[in-house]
Amino acid sequence: MTPSRPLAGPPPRGLYLITPDDAGTASLLARVEPLLSSGAVTWLQYRNKTAGDALRHEQALALQARCAAAGVPLIINDDVRLARAVGAAGVHLGEDDGDIAAARALLGPAAILGASCYDEQALAQRAVAAGASYVAFGAFFPTRSKDTHRRASPALLADAQALGVARVAIGGITPDNTPALVAAGADLVAVIAGVFEAPDPLAAARAYQAAFA
Repeated sequence: MTPSRPLAGPPPRGLYLITPDDAGTASLLARVEPLLSSGAVTWLQYRNKTAGDALRHEQALALQARCAAAGVPLIINDDVRLARAVGAAGVHLGEDDGDIAAARALLGPAAILGASCYDEQALAQRAVAAGASYVAFGAFFPTRSKDTHRRASPALLADAQALGVARVAIGGITPDNTPALVAAGADLVAVIAGVFEAPDPLAAARAYQAAFA
């Protein structure tokens, strides 16, 4: 039997915003809150590769409160126990960050569980069989946020439709190249720099979201 997955009905669509590394909780919240309240963010992922455990807990807890107020699910990058501790909606796991089935057992049937599948449909199939709620492919374009030696093709998005879960595109995505990925089958686009390094982050977020209209 396939493990239970949430997201019954049509998958969510739009901007899957990922936080930048920011050592200050107040400054991080100041950057994120206007975006959450704008209605332009479908999901928010907390990701901070430079913070220690205490700061990550502090920031995740603060973001969870803001996300709850805005009605935006908060997903934690790479840390199942932190997701559980702060009451986040779910967790995103990379290839070496833990087991989807174990995360499902710990977080329960309602959790949103995502898996990085890079450029491999087989990884996506295994993740869904283990209980993933969504699969993420990428990088589609060059990006500074992670190693991009594994490059994804838009055909992966179309092929993954049969898996029956949300499909996320990640890696170097801009408002200009988002429509082609949406046409290929992306339900969400995951973005860090395209919003947070934009001259007007709010306008950028709305531009991404508009590609799904």
